[in-house]
Amino acid sequence: MDQPHDGPTAVPPDAAAGDATEGGAGHKYLVVRDHLVALVAQQLRVGDAIPSERALCQQFGLSRMTVRQAVDALVTEGVLVREHGRGTFVAPQRMDFEMRLTTFGEEMRRRGMEPTTAVLAAQVVSATPDVAAALEIEPRDRVHYVYRVRSADGAPMSIEQVWVPVALAPDLLDDGAPPSMYDALRVRDLEPEWGEDTLSADEATDTEASLLGLGEARAVLRAARRTYAEQGAVMYSRSCYRADRYSVWVPLRAPRPSLVPRRRTAAADAAPPTDPRPGPADAPPARDDARATDGTAPRSTPTPGRAPAAAGARGDRT
Repeated sequence: MDQPHDGPTAVPPDAAAGDATEGGAGHKYLVVRDHLVALVAQQLRVGDAIPSERALCQQFGLSRMTVRQAVDALVTEGVLVREHGRGTFVAPQRMDFEMRLTTFGEEMRRRGMEPTTAVLAAQVVSATPDVAAALEIEPRDRVHYVYRVRSADGAPMSIEQVWVPVALAPDLLDDGAPPSMYDALRVRDLEPEWGEDTLSADEATDTEASLLGLGEARAVLRAARRTYAEQGAVMYSRSCYRADRYSVWVPLRAPRPSLVPRRRTAAADAAPPTDPRPGPADAPPARDDARATDGTAPRSTPTPGRAPAAAGARGDRT
């Protein structure tokens, strides 16, 4: 239950309170909702408590049920967050998780935030079967492994695990984990060209909750990404994002046939050069690989018969 709070009132309630007593009960809560939205926009900051339900009832002359409906609506919209036994507070702003290849640092700076990274591990390990399959290498092949926490303005945003084949970049970790894995690949002629994400909702483990500073609410967004260069798969990563700080934004367009890089195989490497233009019998699945208008790497759309794949994520983990 919200604790009494004599917080600021950014919107003069006199006229609004008069309106609240007129019309159907279904519209009364909108007066309180709009008042709270104005408070958040004009006076309150992230983490500040809103006025208690009792105070709002007295201010607007409405029932507790009507006031709670207004607060519930803003909690659902992500504007407010409830903390059991403490009250209701202004929620952190969610960041759009847009499907494209950009670096975490680029995205945070674009939003006016300062990115930082805490590297928890950076070493060479043997690829597990699932990592090997994602990178199209053999199990137990050597891979660079980086485990890190990404933060913005000092607040933990995501946990990342990254694998890169040692055979592609033997010296990748010679000076420790690179600040940007994509930049490190580019200078080694492994330019990331496209990728695919698998997104899922989950609950954080105890370790993840501790690293991300989560409380009772442990909802997270998981993303597994394969990044491709001209040479084939060059990086595989798994990220765990705070669900209270991210929302997914996916641009959609009508399907149209287009070309995507073919995955390399031993048979393909041994075969003589052929005309790269696919014929009717061997055309690749339709996928949108058009580059974004801002010059970033391609976005992809779901391919019929396959799970939806994405070409990266804004606010991502490189």
